[in-house]
Amino acid sequence: MTAEATLPTTSASPTARQVWTRARGIALAVVLLLAGAVVIAVVRSDTRHGDLDPRSVDPYGSRAVAELLADRGVSTRVVTTLDEARAAATPDTTLLVAVPDLLTNRQQSGLHSAISDSGGRTVLVAPGSSSVEKLVPGVTADPATSFDSTLAPACRLPAAQRAGTADTGGIRYTTTHLDADKCYPSERLATLLRIPQTSGDGDTVVLGAPDILFNDRLDEQGNASLALQLLGSRPHLVWYLPSLSDSSAAGSGDEKSFFDLLPDGWIWGTVQLFIAAALAALWRARRLGPLVPERLPVAIRASETVEGRARLYRKANARDRAAAALRSTTRTRLAPLVGVPVSQAHAPETLLPALSAHLHGDGQAQHSLLFGPPPGDDAALIALADQLDALEREVRRP
Repeated sequence: MTAEATLPTTSASPTARQVWTRARGIALAVVLLLAGAVVIAVVRSDTRHGDLDPRSVDPYGSRAVAELLADRGVSTRVVTTLDEARAAATPDTTLLVAVPDLLTNRQQSGLHSAISDSGGRTVLVAPGSSSVEKLVPGVTADPATSFDSTLAPACRLPAAQRAGTADTGGIRYTTTHLDADKCYPSERLATLLRIPQTSGDGDTVVLGAPDILFNDRLDEQGNASLALQLLGSRPHLVWYLPSLSDSSAAGSGDEKSFFDLLPDGWIWGTVQLFIAAALAALWRARRLGPLVPERLPVAIRASETVEGRARLYRKANARDRAAAALRSTTRTRLAPLVGVPVSQAHAPETLLPALSAHLHGDGQAQHSLLFGPPPGDDAALIALADQLDALEREVRRP
């Protein structure tokens, strides 16, 4: 076995201190990102608490519209379960469903059966394609949302004509109901629909955006007028805030996954980012194929090469590699001087006897010097280099 086969490899297995030194920058960046995420979550939780909740005074709450309705004699009651919402579907009640997309398929079917011939009004706030088709058969949500937020009525619905322009821009809808009022169109697709029930005076209103109900948007455009007319046509308003803890959603077998709750734009945006990253990787990747040697554009002095390599060894604390390189080079130069072929220069059983015979010295000391363990620190490495240099000078001495 040659000495090259027994060279230590401690530099290939970095110590815990080396790992920490190299990874602390990444660890610090991860900690800062997590801290920033926590701060943003806390801030958003303070400013977005109670979205579409008629009890909330936050910018995205709906306390203002509830107070205005109360001044006009309309009572507002909040419910969080499907059973309460179904019981509220009566001719003298307006039932507002705040987030229809949170309902499971079974809940949507149950709610549809309750409101279809209730004689009252049902207002669905920004239902997506999965929920609007269940709650209002014959209505389809377009995958492309409205480009503009403020739109003109452009329909014969009295409430829309009196309100004028309003912030209804959001989800756009198409319907097969010929008697439906199609209001606030964007690119010929309505963002507000009113579909009369087949019997009685009841109807269903599909609202493409919740903006007209928010506290901080109520005083803009005709938002307040439109909201009060849509929600104040009956003496009672039941505000249904679907809850994930509703027992009617348990065991339905159609619970929505995390990806079902993500908007389509987020999913497609993520896919596009992955495609862009893959293309960038292909663009920046090394061309496949064998390595092709190239001549250096300029001549580099050997001293500069040695110095650069030494700095790399020092930066990696690779004293074992540096010592192995020094010993290997010394053995290669000593072998021809003592009559040993260069191919046998790294075999201690061949090189050391010839070297001892030439110097008439202690073979054990020469073995430790030429084939010994790596130095423990930089001072020992420097001492090793001096001893190897002295040994070579002694062999070359006539």
